[in-house]
Amino acid sequence: MMMKRILPICLSLLIALSSCETDSYEKGEGRYSTLLADFACLTVDGEKRGVSFITDDGDSYLLSNPTTASWIQTADTVYRTYLYYNKEDNGKAKVTSIGILPTLIARNAKDFKRQPQDPLGLESSWLTRDGKYINMGLLLKNGRNDNGEEGIHALALALDEVRQNEDQTKTVCYRLLHDQGEAAEYYTNRRYVCILLPTEERPDSVCLTVNTYDGVVVKKFKL
Repeated sequence: MMMKRILPICLSLLIALSSCETDSYEKGEGRYSTLLADFACLTVDGEKRGVSFITDDGDSYLLSNPTTASWIQTADTVYRTYLYYNKEDNGKAKVTSIGILPTLIARNAKDFKRQPQDPLGLESSWLTRDGKYINMGLLLKNGRNDNGEEGIHALALALDEVRQNEDQTKTVCYRLLHDQGEAAEYYTNRRYVCILLPTEERPDSVCLTVNTYDGVVVKKFKL
């Protein structure tokens, strides 16, 4: 879900399964031998049910089993999700599990009262085919307290500047903010987050700065 200043990620609750049935993946010719996994944009109807989705590869499907989840709070909207599904006939698909993909929207750096940049791992980052999002695979350090609970991280995206290049193109410079909070650093969890890119006054490229355990990493994307 999108937050004004910072996006908390509770690692123990990040995977939100719908009411659909879920099982372990089976190899061979089992019931899940054709199971697919994708990042996608899920369309939600007026009854807060997911009814269709478009994958990051541009494939569109109607859901044969309209789905609900606790994080679907707004009707008639679109959510970024990751989902497991099986293709069916006539452009339909049956979802077996679905979770929200946390989405960051850049805000001017001056709007943040705090700008924590605790290190994390950046395993991967890539631009979606339609150019609407940058997906990131993050490696977050965590650990359980005496009550068996994992810590909560917080993420946000700061817009440092819009750079005018010599060739008259524009580059937006983003910086990933990360607050480790009180989370211990005993082990690593992989989590995916995406950045929603602007559609109005769209830049020609993006420069993303991330503070990692191996030092500051700068990723560039041509839009």
